[in-house]
Amino acid sequence: MQKSKLGLDVEKIGRARQLAQQIALPVQQFVEGYTTVAVERTLCRLLGIDSIDTHGIPLPNVVVDTLKERGVLNQGVLFHLSNAMVETGLSPQEIAEQTAQGNFDFTRINVYPAATREHALQPYIRQALERIITNRQNRQRYIETLGEGNKPYIYVIVATGNIYEDVTQAEAAARQGADIIAVIRTTGQSLLDYVPYGATTEGFGGTYATQENFRIMRTALNKVSKEVGRYIRLCNYCSGLCMPEIAVMGALEGLDVMLNDALYGILFRDINMQRTLIDQYFSRVINAFAGVIINTGEDNYLTTADAFEEARTVLASDLINEQLALLAGLPEEQMGLGHAFEMNPELKNGFLYELAQAQMTREIFPKATLKYMPPTKFMTGNIFKGQIQNALFNQISIWTGQGIQLLGMMTEAVHTPFMSDRYIAIENARYIFNNMKNIGDEVEFKKDGIIRKRAQQVLDEAIELLERIEREGLFMALEKGIFGDVKRSKTGGKGLEGVVMKATEYNNPFIAYMKGETNI
Repeated sequence: MQKSKLGLDVEKIGRARQLAQQIALPVQQFVEGYTTVAVERTLCRLLGIDSIDTHGIPLPNVVVDTLKERGVLNQGVLFHLSNAMVETGLSPQEIAEQTAQGNFDFTRINVYPAATREHALQPYIRQALERIITNRQNRQRYIETLGEGNKPYIYVIVATGNIYEDVTQAEAAARQGADIIAVIRTTGQSLLDYVPYGATTEGFGGTYATQENFRIMRTALNKVSKEVGRYIRLCNYCSGLCMPEIAVMGALEGLDVMLNDALYGILFRDINMQRTLIDQYFSRVINAFAGVIINTGEDNYLTTADAFEEARTVLASDLINEQLALLAGLPEEQMGLGHAFEMNPELKNGFLYELAQAQMTREIFPKATLKYMPPTKFMTGNIFKGQIQNALFNQISIWTGQGIQLLGMMTEAVHTPFMSDRYIAIENARYIFNNMKNIGDEVEFKKDGIIRKRAQQVLDEAIELLERIEREGLFMALEKGIFGDVKRSKTGGKGLEGVVMKATEYNNPFIAYMKGETNI
């Protein structure tokens, strides 16, 4: 680690990280004993099961729900599908179609030796992994031949509800200077325990995350990447009740960035904490293998709690998210750990405190592709003041070397941004990023000054918080409302009925392949 510009104590940072690891390990031990309906549907998709039945129900749901109703999901969908494949000679897709028609009963299939079952699965496992590897290679080829934007990557959103209109807006944003296009998900999709099928043209506040929508947008961005001469990344959301499913759909269609937080769904969507923590593990294994940058959601804490008073919770959560991601095999470079410029603009020296926070985060996570979120909580509808708030935010980002910059819009508190609003936001960021490019190399922070003291204070407070969480355990800490002042029950929230304890014969070989523990 380079010498700290803030005078941060390296031993304290190490202590914080050690505490976070001690918090994450018991969570991981719990996770490994369970599966969920979302994990099992993800495995169906990896074996090529797709499409819907005559009632519009996705076939992965049909298969998994059938096994759950029979009380045998604890053995794992791969156990049952592989036995069925050996016995019938049918493909996973054909078995799913037969199941949907009521012509198939998994409980009447013979059980075959593990080696025989593994042999039947192997071609489908290889096909899925090779497709994901090819997408990763294609991304790298585009970057090598076209190049890409400089960090911080300029990240903007499209949210029309219609995937084809999203394409139009995304292409315009790329031409205006965006580096990452995030297709906002329609309101409430995180609470659906299935993934809609096909292209969609109606959504509220965003567009449905479907595999076909992913394909449409990735195809469009590949085309516009060639036009503008730099690779444009695509972002979507693998959060909510379908975290690993959407992660694998993104991996199969070549997405580059995905919102993926271990705690966000628990705190802000009231999804059961057991369900979320199990689902996040497999989703992150997939993202790691696919070369996808994850974005965590610590910025959200500062919309429900005071950004100045609760800064320690952001750092503590970043450290926990980092450790859980490492356990899933995710490299630090693929961690878009989240933080935000959300202090009250009336706060005296607020800019200095924001600068301290951003620099501290950069120093503690030197390899991470940090995601810096814009001012939203105190945007008022005064577009001129809003433009200044965004400019200050952009200054801190280039100053402290952030990785991903979600641009603030001057009309944040007024309406969904027009393309012209997005252009003004991009123009603001590009002007400041260019004009202040090397300010971080030129300016030092005063010893015992406001900035240094603030960063050291937040680190000390985060360590105290982590010590408390380590004593109580993460589950109890979430029940007590430590993050974002939001309390959740271990047995409450949505989706707990989809959690299943694994039987002894349960096996998910994709994890070992994706983490490099077994050769493909």
